[in-house]
Amino acid sequence: MADVGEVLMSVLSTIRVPKPGDRVHKDECALSFSSPESEGGLYVCMNSFLGFGSQYVDRHHARSGQRAYLHITRTRKAKEDDNNSGSGHPPKKKPTRLAIGIEGGFDVEQDQYEEDVKVVILPDRQEVTSEDLATMPDVVRERVSLSMAGIMAADSVSHTLQVQQWDGEVRQESRHAADLKQLDNGVKIPPSGWRCEVCDLQENLWMNLTDGKVMCGRRYFDGSGGNNHALLHFQETGYPLAVKLGTITPDGADVYSYDEDDMVLDSKLPEHLAHFGIDMMTMEKTERTMTELEIAVNQRVGEWEVIQESGTTLRPLFGPGLTGMKNLGNSCYLNSVMQVLFTVPDFQSKSVPYFSYSPHPPLPPFSLFVYHRAKLGYGLLSGEYSKPAPDPGDENGCGLSNINQIGIAPRMFKALVGRGHPEFSTNRQQDAQEFLLHFINMVERNCRSGPNPSEAFRFLVEERIVCQQSQKAKYTQRVDYIVQLPVPMDQATNTEELQEAEHRREEGDSSAPTVRAQIPFTACMAALSEPEILTDFWSSAVQAKTTATKTTRFASFPDHLVIQIKKFTFGLDWVPKKLDVSIDVPDTLDLSALQATGQQPGEELLPEVAPPPLMTPDVEVKGILGSHGNEEDDSLYSPLLCQSVSPVLDDSTVSQLCEMGFPMEACRKAVYYTGNTGIDAAMNWIMGHMDDPDFSAPLVLPGCSSGPGTTPTESLSEEHLATIVSMGFSRDQATKALRATSNVLDRAVDWIFSHLDDLESMDVSEGGRSAAESEGREPPPGPRVRDGPGKYELFAFISHMGTSTMCGHYVCHIKKDQQWVIFNDQKVCASEKPPKDLGYLYFYRRVAE
Repeated sequence: MADVGEVLMSVLSTIRVPKPGDRVHKDECALSFSSPESEGGLYVCMNSFLGFGSQYVDRHHARSGQRAYLHITRTRKAKEDDNNSGSGHPPKKKPTRLAIGIEGGFDVEQDQYEEDVKVVILPDRQEVTSEDLATMPDVVRERVSLSMAGIMAADSVSHTLQVQQWDGEVRQESRHAADLKQLDNGVKIPPSGWRCEVCDLQENLWMNLTDGKVMCGRRYFDGSGGNNHALLHFQETGYPLAVKLGTITPDGADVYSYDEDDMVLDSKLPEHLAHFGIDMMTMEKTERTMTELEIAVNQRVGEWEVIQESGTTLRPLFGPGLTGMKNLGNSCYLNSVMQVLFTVPDFQSKSVPYFSYSPHPPLPPFSLFVYHRAKLGYGLLSGEYSKPAPDPGDENGCGLSNINQIGIAPRMFKALVGRGHPEFSTNRQQDAQEFLLHFINMVERNCRSGPNPSEAFRFLVEERIVCQQSQKAKYTQRVDYIVQLPVPMDQATNTEELQEAEHRREEGDSSAPTVRAQIPFTACMAALSEPEILTDFWSSAVQAKTTATKTTRFASFPDHLVIQIKKFTFGLDWVPKKLDVSIDVPDTLDLSALQATGQQPGEELLPEVAPPPLMTPDVEVKGILGSHGNEEDDSLYSPLLCQSVSPVLDDSTVSQLCEMGFPMEACRKAVYYTGNTGIDAAMNWIMGHMDDPDFSAPLVLPGCSSGPGTTPTESLSEEHLATIVSMGFSRDQATKALRATSNVLDRAVDWIFSHLDDLESMDVSEGGRSAAESEGREPPPGPRVRDGPGKYELFAFISHMGTSTMCGHYVCHIKKDQQWVIFNDQKVCASEKPPKDLGYLYFYRRVAE
C-alpha cells in the first residue's frame, strides 16, 4: 500500500477549500438520510462538498473518481444532569420566557455530541488525522488543514432550516415613542381600582398613552379577554400606544402599538406614565403579562393533551411505514402531510420506484423534485430509519426519550419544496392545508409524461346556477383536490352550555370552564350541499340582474378524498381566530347523494350571451369574445380588449385595498373584475378569491397578450406544451393556456385548471379520459380524473393544536392494519384514543364494492 503522504500529494489538486457561496452538505447524505450520527458516519467529498453515507461513498468514488473525503462521525453524549434524579431525568423547569433554545425559554432538548473528524482516502480507506498532518510536507498540511477547517466551519445547507434560538420577547422601539403626543386634559390615573370606561370590565385593561383613556383589550379566540374597546378607541382617534395596567413595574411594562400591530418598547415610558400621575417606581405587578399569557396558551391543557394523547402510556412502533420525522423547526406541518401522503398507494408505487442508488447519469433538472420525493418515500417506507434513538443517559429506559426514533430529517426535501416560496422557505409555522395544495401543485408541474400520483385526489366539481326568473340553468365545472366543510356554529348541540360559559366569562368569572361546541357532521355536510342564494346575478336570459340559486355537486369521485374542516376564520375585527369545536366525523362516508346529474331532461340552459361591458366611455371596445369572472354575476366578466388597451382602474380603490395588506396585483384584479364599482364590491371579490392559485398573479386579460412582443403567432415552448399535454390536456388547450399567460409554464398550469369552462368546447386528449369510461359513463371533459362509487372509509387525519395556523403544532393519526397510529414528529406509537372529533384535515379512501 502506498504511503498515505504520497497518496495525499497525488490527490492534492482535487482538494478544495470552501469559499463563500459554496454549499456544504455535511448534515445529510445526498442519496439517503444518513448523517454524522448514523452508523458509519458521513463522508463529505472534499471537492464537491456533497455528503454520502458509508454505504454510498464507494459508488460516488467509482462514478466521480474523487478519492479524498472528510469523514465526520458524532456520538451522543450523556447529559450532565441526567443522573440528578432517581429516574435519570431532572424535573423540567416551566418556561418563563417566550423563547426557544435560550435560558428560561421552551427547551428544544438539543443533544450534545462528541465529534470525530478525519480524512479518508478511497478506495483503500486510508485514514489521516490532524495529528498525522503535522508530519507531512507543508504544502500538503496547509491545503488539507484549510479544507478540513473550512468544511467544519461552513454553515451546512440545512443550517438556516434549523431553529437554534428564537426569542419572542425581543421587541423593537416604537417609532411613536420619541415624539408621542400627550394631551393636557388633566386626567390622573389611580394606582388601582381600574375599570373599562365603556363596559366596566376590571381585567385586561389598557391605558392609552395619549389621552389616558382606560379601555379593555381584545377578545381572545376562546371568548375570554376583553371586549375590544381599546382597539376601537384607537380606530376612532388614531392614538397609537397603550400600556397594560397591572403589568407596570420599575423594570417596565407591556406596551402595545396599534399602528405597528405589535408589542413594542417605549424608552420614555416613565415620562409618559408620569404625565398621567403614575409613578413607575412604586407600581407592582398585578396581572399576567402578554408573554405569560402566550406561554399559558402554548401549554394549554385540553386540546394539546387530547390530540397528543398525553397522560396515556403509548407503545412505540418500529418497522416499514412507521418511520418518524425530525422537526426541523416548525416543520411539523410538513411531517404530518408527508406521512399521510406516503400512505396513499399512488405515492408509494409511483414515487419510490423512481429512487435508485445505482450510478446513473445526472438527473435532469426537472426530475430533481421527483428524485427527492422518492427519496423521502423510501426513507419513510423502508423501515431503515425506524429504530429507537440511543439514549445513553437513560439507564432505566424510562421517560419520553425511549419512544423517540432515529427517524429522518428531510432537510434537502424541505429546502427544495420551499425554495422561492415566501412562507414555506421560512421557519415559521404554516397551514397544513396550504402546504398540501402547494405540494400537489408541485407534483402536477413536475409529473411530465410520467405517472402523476396527485390524480388520486383530483376530482371535478359541478356548479349549477338557476335563474329564478327564467328558470334556465347554467353548468360549470372546475378541478379541485379538497372538500372544504363549513362549520355552522348555530347548529351546536350544546348551546345551553356554551351560553352559560359565555355568561360567566362576561361577568368576570375566571373559573368559568372552556366549553367546546359540539357540531354534528351532518350539519357541516348540509351547509355544503344546500343551495346558495345569489342575490345579484346577471341573467343572460332576462338581460338583467336577478336572483339565482347555486348548487354544488361532485362531477367525479376521487380515489382518495380530503376533507378540510374550516376551523380558521376571521372575527368581526379581522383578527384571525380558530373555532374550538368537536365534530363527530364518521369512519365511513357515502356521498352518492351528492353526485352531479348534469343537464336535466327538458331543462333549458341560459343563453351564451355576453353581458354589457363595464368600461369607461373613453375605452374603445374592440371585441367581446368570451368571459371569465365572478360566477355570481355575469356582469363582472372581463371583456376581451385589444392588445393596446389597458384596463382603466380606480387608483383610489386600488390604494385602499393595498393599505389593507393585500397584494397589488390582487387589488388590481378585484377592481377590474368588479368594474370600478367601489371598495365594498372589490373587498367582496377579494374575500371570495383569496384561495385562488393565481390570487397574487399579474392581471392578464383573457385573449390578450400579456407582455410586449407576445402575438398569437409567437412560437411557444415545445417543452412547456409537452408538460401540459402529459397532464391529460390536448395540444390546443395547452397552446391556449400558454398564450394566455405569456408562455410562462407555472402560470399556464394554474390558468388551465381555473378556466375549464373555456376548455369544454375543445377536445380532450386520449390520455385525459377517466376510468369512468370503463363503466359506461361519459367522463366529464377536462384533465384526467378518476371516478367510481362515492363510498369512503377514514384512514388518516391531521390535527392542529394552537390558536391559529401561525403557531401551534401538528400531529397525524394513520390507520395501519386496523390499528390507529399517532405520528408526532419522531414519536410513532400505537394510538389508544384517536381524537377523531378534533381533526383539521381528514383523509378518506374509496371502499371497494
